[in-house]
This record gives sequence, structure tokens and C-alpha cells, in this order.
Amino acid sequence: MQRSNPVLLAPAVAQGGKWTRGPAMKIVTYNVNGIGARLGNLLRWLNESKPDVVCLQELKAPQENFPEREIRDAGYGVVWHGQKSWNGVAILARGCEPTEIRRALPGDPQDIHSRYVECSLRGLTVGCLYLPNGNPAPGPKFDYKLQWLERLIAHAAELANSSSPVILAGDYNVIPTERDVYKPERWVNDALFRVEVRAAFSRLIGQGWIDAIRALHPDETIYTFWDFFRNAYERDAGLRIDHLLLNRAAKTRLLAAGVDRAVRGWQRPSDHAPTWIQLSD
Repeated sequence: MQRSNPVLLAPAVAQGGKWTRGPAMKIVTYNVNGIGARLGNLLRWLNESKPDVVCLQELKAPQENFPEREIRDAGYGVVWHGQKSWNGVAILARGCEPTEIRRALPGDPQDIHSRYVECSLRGLTVGCLYLPNGNPAPGPKFDYKLQWLERLIAHAAELANSSSPVILAGDYNVIPTERDVYKPERWVNDALFRVEVRAAFSRLIGQGWIDAIRALHPDETIYTFWDFFRNAYERDAGLRIDHLLLNRAAKTRLLAAGVDRAVRGWQRPSDHAPTWIQLSD
């Protein structure tokens, strides 16, 4: 079985006839699956990896219970949108304060789920999203997922052609292709892999966004999520559902992309691993 790679790097960049990586900004999406339960792992990873920007999902904490002091003590400014028991998103920026643009996806003022936050920082616009799971499908939860995708597509259309770099990072709960799932035949009727969901994701990409992992590693077996059951991580029976989409202005700065797969093997881990890109700074 082909093992998904823990670290994937793009080729170095040619500058003045010499090959060099030069200054780079590391941007990460990471579904922590409960920031209270995983705070120790998160702080350890921040210290070891030192990412510049981190988009967190599934905080599972109300606004007042977010560990702001611990995050700031680790050297990060932060904007977060919490929710009791479920959902929750945050954007962390090393050594600076992200400026909040919005904390809800436009299009439905009645939607109170904390699934989107958007900030500007260091010349970038970063949207952090936690797209609905949608199971069981068909059903009301699946309908909500499709509606949320339509709202995302509408908002993303305004960002796709921005002259400034934009990154939409998060847990999309979308398996784009058969290459992105172990045993795809088992997922045909799942809300993460249904035809309607993949078609909507393709329409989003069609606005001019690039899927950074696939842009640099089109043929690799790469997963970002492994279920807690049936030894999925040990068997490498995973899914690729955490994505970083770059608009045209951002993709010209893309240097590298990968997954910190080993973090999934730590004690008391999230079922997701940090998924990252490097942009020229």
C-alpha cells in the first residue's frame, strides 16, 4: 500500500541563476476536534512547527472559553468565533494581530453556526471555514450543506479575482476525487463524496482557485483525516478533506505544500493532521 507522505515539498525557486527557497510564510489549516481536549498538542505543535498563520476548526468551545491567554503566550495574535459544544473557527497569526473582516458567511442571517471567519494579515486575506458534514444524506443536514456551499461559492466569487492574495483554508468536508479517499467505493453515498457535493466543489475551483496540495502533488496519495475507528491511521485508510484554496494572486507565490502527518500519531490527537502551504513572503 502506498503510504501518504508526512512532508511534501515543492522544488526550490530559481533566483538569479541560483536555487533557493528564500523567505517563506507557512499557512496551515488544522481541525483540532476540541481545543480544550487538544490544547497541549496544539501548543506543542505551534512550538515545534512555528507556522505563521493557522486556521483552526471545530473548536467545540463557547466564545468565553477559548484559551486566548495560552495562544497569545505562544506568540500568536488571534481572532476566533466560538460556539458551545460544536463548530467554532479561529485564525492565529504569529507575531501580529489579524484584523477581522467578517465572522459569518454572507447569504443567510438566520444561520447562527460559527463556521466562518475572515481576516486580513501581512498583506493577505485569509478565510477560515468549517463546512457542514451533511450526513445523513439525503436529508435536512445534507440540504444545509449544499446551501452552505452555494453561499461559499457566491462569496468566493468576489474574492477570486482580487488583486491581493486570498486563501480559503479549512475543513471542507469534501473528498474531491477518488484519489483522495481510501477505498472510494465505500463512500459513494456519503455526504462528503456525493456527486452533488463534488460538483459544487468543482464549480468553486472553476472560479480560478487552485487546490494547493493537488497543484504541487497531482499524483501523490495524500490524506489529512483518519477516523479513530478500525485502526484507520495505522492502516493509512484516510481521506483528504482539509484544503487550502488560493486565488490567482496567491498562487504565484506558492512554494510548497504538505501534511504534518505525524501529529495524528501523537497521544490524544485530533482525527485531522495540520495541512500546510508555504508562500513567498
